[in-house]
Amino acid sequence: MVDIQGVTMDWDIRVHGPLDAAHTVLLLSGGFSTAEFYAEVAAEPSLGEIRLIAATLPGHGGSQPPEDPSLDACAHDAAKLAAAHGCDVVVGHSIGANVALEMAAGEGFTGPIILLAPSFSLPDEMLALRVVDRLATVLGPLPYAAAVSMADVALTVAQLSPQRRNVLGNEVRKNSPRQLRRLIRAYLDYLRRHGSVASRLCDTGVPAWVVHAEQGDGGLTAAERRTLAACPTTAVVTVPGTSWFLPNEKPELVADLILGALR
Repeated sequence: MVDIQGVTMDWDIRVHGPLDAAHTVLLLSGGFSTAEFYAEVAAEPSLGEIRLIAATLPGHGGSQPPEDPSLDACAHDAAKLAAAHGCDVVVGHSIGANVALEMAAGEGFTGPIILLAPSFSLPDEMLALRVVDRLATVLGPLPYAAAVSMADVALTVAQLSPQRRNVLGNEVRKNSPRQLRRLIRAYLDYLRRHGSVASRLCDTGVPAWVVHAEQGDGGLTAAERRTLAACPTTAVVTVPGTSWFLPNEKPELVADLILGALR
């Protein structure tokens, strides 16, 4: 829980770097994950003089679930969190990237945003997640319980040490399947409602980086690539090879993007 100016907000955060830093960056975790998934980024030496606020999305990783599970409500509270800490840049991974996008599109955040493995439409999102959501309409939270229990299997593809994979797997296992069902349904409904949010990103006018690996973490449709290519404030960064966990596997790239955004 974070208490900001007398208002209690349901955010689990980890603060890295000096309290008197000239710049502060908000790091939003992805679905199923927690602030711990930004530990590799926080350990990058080039970011040593920057204050990093790593935040778990409410309801994920066993954190306090929000009353309103919608992505728009999450973006509203994330914008408050960024304002309270004076954040200059927002980085979001997976669902956290869509929260960052909505902070700019609907909540007035004007600083640069870095979107790691975002989904701009349903076709971008992993088929497995869509299947789990569909099964949950019949089986309730059971498909999400199975997804959580398979965290170690998913993490075996990560380019990390066995010890680190175990730490991250334990974080995923903190999730409540019942809460995941509620939150993921709201997230997928957000994508269904907009069709594609690529043009929504461009319309914000904020400097933005859209980062995907060549394989593994979703992608962009051909139409979305054309939209982003025509957007003067947006850059698309393609990471060679396969990656499912960009903040953990490519922390030096994320650090470089943060430094570039601050410049």
